[in-house]
Amino acid sequence: MNQNEEKLHSLIAGIVPLDAAAQEAARAYQASLAMPPGSMGFLQELAVQLAGISGSIAYADGKKRVVVLCADNGVVAEGVSSTPQSVTMKQAENMTRRVTGMSCLAARFGDDVQVVDVGINGDSAVPGIVRRKIREHGTANIACGPAMTRDEAVRAVLAGMELAGQAAAEGIRLLGVGEMGIGNTTTSAAVLSVLEGLSPAAVAGRGAGLTDAAFAHKKEIIAQAVRCNAPRPDDVLDVLSKVGGLDIAAMCGVFLGAARCRIPAVIDGYISAVAALCAYRLAPAARAYFIPSHCSAEPGYTCAMEAMQLRPVLMLGMRLGEGSGCPLMFRIVEAACALMTQMATFRQADINDEYLAGLRGQGTPS
Repeated sequence: MNQNEEKLHSLIAGIVPLDAAAQEAARAYQASLAMPPGSMGFLQELAVQLAGISGSIAYADGKKRVVVLCADNGVVAEGVSSTPQSVTMKQAENMTRRVTGMSCLAARFGDDVQVVDVGINGDSAVPGIVRRKIREHGTANIACGPAMTRDEAVRAVLAGMELAGQAAAEGIRLLGVGEMGIGNTTTSAAVLSVLEGLSPAAVAGRGAGLTDAAFAHKKEIIAQAVRCNAPRPDDVLDVLSKVGGLDIAAMCGVFLGAARCRIPAVIDGYISAVAALCAYRLAPAARAYFIPSHCSAEPGYTCAMEAMQLRPVLMLGMRLGEGSGCPLMFRIVEAACALMTQMATFRQADINDEYLAGLRGQGTPS
């Protein structure tokens, strides 16, 4: 184990479980709010989770940021994507202009967007793009050999953790984790298939759109990549380095770093969910800091979420990526915070709650 990997494991050791006492206090406070038990559903669950993260019954909502990890994937040489690789660089630039799907939503709601180049195939010397390049031209073609070295995968994870730490230092209270990288539904499917022992057919989707023939070819390439690289399912870093991508590795790092800094991290779609799964496998305690957003149309998304025992919140038929579900989920988090800070208690509302005595402790009414 080299110095970088030792550093990574040392940082991961700093991830701690949620504050159980604060969660119990949040549940007790919710019982005093002027509403039938459990009547705000998921918002109450989320408020309890936020209490455990912060150690306070009311989470101090504040600045929000979508971190977008951008990188290119050598596997596009195999024809697994209908979109040219040049779009990675162009869309990264467009995100800084707030004109992509995710970034226009973030602009509408006043959320910060941080676009990070961890391996775009090209010069990203564009104002507003943060350079954290691990490999100058992106990863190698996983159909022919490893995507990157193990140390490069570790460095990408560390870069993501550093970005989360920077966000915490800048007062960010909620992070969304997005990506931009043509071909990354292929690498995500390869990573997920290995970690969960599933066939490419079970986890691969059409991404941005493929013909039937191209889709069949994509699944063959994923199987070929897994076969020729033989990644070890019990070693996340081995899997990332052999069949993953720099974007996925860095996103994994953001999830880990957010947990270490006790900041909630919102999962976007498929690639984000696979990155979160990698973080969970490296540090199971990190899962408690994850907040799912929308249900992706990619079939592997459900597999990744079930592996973490998480469920999506928003059913909007979205499949863009970029972190597009994050600004929307940020608003749900705000609603959960409002529940704990602005809703009246029975006493404040001058309502006698004795009529609920028989309902409390009986579960949520249907």
